[in-house]
Amino acid sequence: MSSGGDNLSSSYFFLIGIPGLQDVHVWISLPMSFMYLITLLANISVLLTIKKEESLHQPMYLFLSMLLLKDLVQSSAALPKMLLLFWFNLQEISFEGCLIQMFFIHSCAIMASTVGLAMAFDRYVAICQPLRYSTILTNPFIAKIGVLVVMRGTLLIFPLPILVKRLPFCKSHVINHTYCEHMAVAKLSCANIRINVVYGLIVALLVIGVDVMGITVSYIMIVTAVFKLPSREARHKVGSTCVSHVCVIVLAYVLVLFSSVTQRFGGHTASSTQIILSILYLIIPPMLNPIIYGIKTKEIQKNVLKLYCPQKSRFQ
Repeated sequence: MSSGGDNLSSSYFFLIGIPGLQDVHVWISLPMSFMYLITLLANISVLLTIKKEESLHQPMYLFLSMLLLKDLVQSSAALPKMLLLFWFNLQEISFEGCLIQMFFIHSCAIMASTVGLAMAFDRYVAICQPLRYSTILTNPFIAKIGVLVVMRGTLLIFPLPILVKRLPFCKSHVINHTYCEHMAVAKLSCANIRINVVYGLIVALLVIGVDVMGITVSYIMIVTAVFKLPSREARHKVGSTCVSHVCVIVLAYVLVLFSSVTQRFGGHTASSTQIILSILYLIIPPMLNPIIYGIKTKEIQKNVLKLYCPQKSRFQ
């Protein structure tokens, strides 16, 4: 390990994994690798299905594609390196590689939140403004939302690696984590990291605050519209179209909030608990998102089956 007051411009960090659980890293990696495999297969299957089937070229499924692409990038930015750490104890990661990993993991988290807001808007228009749905959610408009998703995640997170790069690391190069989480890296610096803490907190509160408020307002309007429907069957049918989105949103926000809060304020929470929560955020939503939509959406079920079992699907 390098030492001294250098800025690590050409040095390395060392990831130690889950503190106190290094002896069982291999056993922990078994369910992780299985879940990552499911993540890859499920996300790629649904993405290929949406791409292949013209009937799925609708706003709801295009937004879902954005979410699944984000899931693939985010999980692939962290999990392969994490598994190498658990399997072969390959702790070393270059400073530049650490900054790149940090950028992709955190920017994808913001993109996920933005896509969640866009999906809530899609459901609002579909249920509350059905006659204007095709004129509001046009392909050019959806493309603009896609650009906004990428730009928002990129511009808000781009300062984080820069803020870390300016810090001197003269205390330690050992990261008590399984990946380059912003605060885990910044805490290693021997300089004042108040700017890092404040900026990270502002971004988290701004993004989550704005997006949760937008999603909440959308669903208040949706619930109001649903209760005005004349029949119970109609209310059930319309409400069921929102269940997948609500499950995905709750799952993502609960995990990211627990992970973020314990990382910053969990002084009495075991570091292993904090790290496990952050790992779960990177594994569980990307794995479950395509499964949740696949179970709740008959169009996806039917077309995924057609993709893998074309002969069987003909008889259904």
